[in-house]
Amino acid sequence: MAPVERFGPLVDPEWLNAHRSDVAVCDVRWYLDGRSGRAAYDAGHLPGAVFVDLDRDLAGPPGGTAGRHPLPDPVSFATAMGHLGIGDTTTVVAYDDTGGSTASRLVWMLRVLGRRAALLDGGIAAWSGPLSTDPGTAEPATFTPAEWPEDAIVDADGVAAAVAGGEAVVLDARAGERYRGEVEPIDARAGHLPGAHSLPWADVIDPVTGRFRSPDDLRARLAEARITADTDVIAYCGSGVTSCIDLIAVELAGYEPAQLFVSSWSGWSADPNRAVATGAEPGDPDH
Repeated sequence: MAPVERFGPLVDPEWLNAHRSDVAVCDVRWYLDGRSGRAAYDAGHLPGAVFVDLDRDLAGPPGGTAGRHPLPDPVSFATAMGHLGIGDTTTVVAYDDTGGSTASRLVWMLRVLGRRAALLDGGIAAWSGPLSTDPGTAEPATFTPAEWPEDAIVDADGVAAAVAGGEAVVLDARAGERYRGEVEPIDARAGHLPGAHSLPWADVIDPVTGRFRSPDDLRARLAEARITADTDVIAYCGSGVTSCIDLIAVELAGYEPAQLFVSSWSGWSADPNRAVATGAEPGDPDH
């Protein structure tokens, strides 16, 4: 992966308040249930924040085994970032209202390209200052297109081979009931990738504070999935968005960067030739 100058992956509201004029603040609210993130932004956002549309700015055309939120091509992503006022040297702080479940996608995308980006820990709820309803404006900037680093991402064949060969631990960041196959609100089949361990993205967030758990706590939770400092890790979710929280959790634990299975469950389950496991256990990767 491209080297990232020591910054992030989290900042607290006090840091943001002190450095507000030095960063671009991005509101990345989005909801699986169809509610409008733009409407939430319009109703009140951090002063000066610009709205980032997950579907338009952070994903390419969806469909089939590509999944619901494939990565955009480098030129499209660069164009979107430039329109939002994010250039090659811009420092970005992103937030949402769901613990970072969508804002983490933007942060991860920028960081794997070597840009300075961080989540606002605790999101909009942690911001104690007034909110604004004025639309954020940004001066267009130059963001140089760059290919997505091959060592940061993995496709369906790659994740299947890694699990079957015992080369990596795969984390499923969806809610437990979706992992177990009890419900599936949007994708083609219910269940999980055989061999994958469950680490719901919400479990890395402290339910009391709404902020990320401590590094010690994160290491303990990763250990339950047989992950240590020497383990290669791949994360997925429904469409490659909320799994970015698990990627950040691995980093906060002090471990080497994990990879993103981009098409995630939406792409895997759309292929009838891919096996599916159900229940609370990882299941046999050779199933």
